[in-house]
Amino acid sequence: MRNPSLLYAETLVYALAGAGLRDVCIAPGSRSTPLTLAFDAHPEVTVHLHLDERCAGFYALGLALATERPVALVCTSGTAAVEFHPALVEARMSGVPLLVLTADRPPELRHSGANQTIDQVKMYGDHVLWAVDAAVPENDPPQVALRNLRTTAARALAVADGLVKGPVHLNLPFRKPLEPDGAYNPVFGPSVTTRMQRGTLHPSAQQSDELAELIAGHERGVIVCGPRCPGGDFPAAVAELARRSGYPIFADPLSGVRFGPHTADAPIIACYETLLNGDPGWGQPEVVIRFGAVPTSKWLNGWLDSGEWGSGIGDRGSGIVAQSPVPSPQSPVPNPQSPVPSPQLHIRADGVWSDDSHRVSDYLQADETLTCRALAGRISRGYSAWTTRILATERHFWQTASVSLHEKWFDVAAVAALMEALPDGVNLFVGNSLPIRHVDQFAQPSAKRLNVFGNRGASGIDGVVSSSLGVAAAERATPTVLLIGDISFYHDLNGLLAVRQQKLENVTIVLLHNDGGSIFRRLPIAGQEPAFTRLFLTPHGLDFAPVIRMYGLEHTQADSRESLRSALAASIRDKKPTVIEVRTDGARDEEMRRAVGRKIRQEVANQLSSGKVKRET
Repeated sequence: MRNPSLLYAETLVYALAGAGLRDVCIAPGSRSTPLTLAFDAHPEVTVHLHLDERCAGFYALGLALATERPVALVCTSGTAAVEFHPALVEARMSGVPLLVLTADRPPELRHSGANQTIDQVKMYGDHVLWAVDAAVPENDPPQVALRNLRTTAARALAVADGLVKGPVHLNLPFRKPLEPDGAYNPVFGPSVTTRMQRGTLHPSAQQSDELAELIAGHERGVIVCGPRCPGGDFPAAVAELARRSGYPIFADPLSGVRFGPHTADAPIIACYETLLNGDPGWGQPEVVIRFGAVPTSKWLNGWLDSGEWGSGIGDRGSGIVAQSPVPSPQSPVPNPQSPVPSPQLHIRADGVWSDDSHRVSDYLQADETLTCRALAGRISRGYSAWTTRILATERHFWQTASVSLHEKWFDVAAVAALMEALPDGVNLFVGNSLPIRHVDQFAQPSAKRLNVFGNRGASGIDGVVSSSLGVAAAERATPTVLLIGDISFYHDLNGLLAVRQQKLENVTIVLLHNDGGSIFRRLPIAGQEPAFTRLFLTPHGLDFAPVIRMYGLEHTQADSRESLRSALAASIRDKKPTVIEVRTDGARDEEMRRAVGRKIRQEVANQLSSGKVKRET
């Protein structure tokens, strides 16, 4: 008689491979033995082994980010399953497809004090899109039970990779025996399973006409591309919409729009994080069209929140969700002479809400690329004075910034130097806290193809090393560069083991080491000493070099633009995984960043006063 646990595991793996699963990250354990053996035996699935479940979860996240397809996770029962939770939170918030397979004890051992047994049923709560507690394998199961396993596998992958993407959890209880009796050589036939397909959400002709009419009637508009915009043809499509509408694109570095060939003649703007901290003389836009998640930039979000936004399209039965101001009984009657509120539109296929200021007046759930193309085909207008003014400001910003960032060496200068030195086609993973903010503020738009990744769903500083290595594993022929701060690096030191264990040669890590959590220097708490240094900055005094070498990576330090550029080129050319450490003084870094910002804003103000760049009134 077949071992029922192995039969169920083989049936599940067979169906998952047939549904398109190609990668699984496995953390060793006993209760998950049937799953581990079945995955390892299947010729179409690549196994990525990890000793640390937390690292495995974030590695799978990075792998799914880069491949844009679901990746499975396998672990044993107990707290091993809990270690996946942080990565699942990020996957849920970022819309990354993961399939979590947790082995469990059978029902008779639950709530009994049995060893390594916790309540795993729906343990991840709302942080997964779907959770299933599977049946316990049985001897001589009815065929419908095996068909149920196959269809559950197909459905799980389809949900994870659906219109709204995210993690799915299958909890799989197994009774002993878990191991095969003798040699284990399962034969997997051609993978066949239920085909799960999904169509595309096209904007209707009426919706496209109404949006085109709105754009045609307002010259002062902007397009905002936040993180996690679609890939594929979207960057080119939204760039064409910008050209045809005359609206500049405010492009987050994680949008996929700031870098690439489509930027060559498109109005891409990245000076906003510095200039919107003052008055760049732009005035307020009449229309905002948004794609993707909430932007990284504090000042851009503040600017979008500062206008009087309202419904510019209205509910005409078009299918566009409109949010219009509803006066309360105590509210004054609107003054007919008051300015008409300007519309802020959000276009997103998955229907996920991403507007923390609740200023969106019209939400269209439709394919972003198709919508851009439909609108571009209905509009033909050159750049207005509004756009010309913003583009002139953008050019002047980078002229001034380039000079300022070459004057002295500090963390922002290092980030700018890194962005300039990155070769075409590289993968760049940006850590949270200061690194992503520095990139947002000082990474100039470029026609270079830079594939930029980051964990901005929950914006945690954990698991960043592992996520970047997952990206590297997805495209081993492509260099992957991680930009990370010292606290985040410390949080995921265990993740470095994957470099050697997965034989990754395409990895370079640029470590900004300022000995503490310098992001807190931007907050009012920075003035509260001695509490600030002891409780928030938390200087650690760690020397990472011995640990870096322990995990088998090269270590070097860069104290100039030239040394950073040279070390980066050598790591990529020689395929030697290297940590390039940039040691800086956090207090000095922040003072210099603010000084550079003030200088640039003053230069722009001088241009405004001289009439070279006209102020919007």
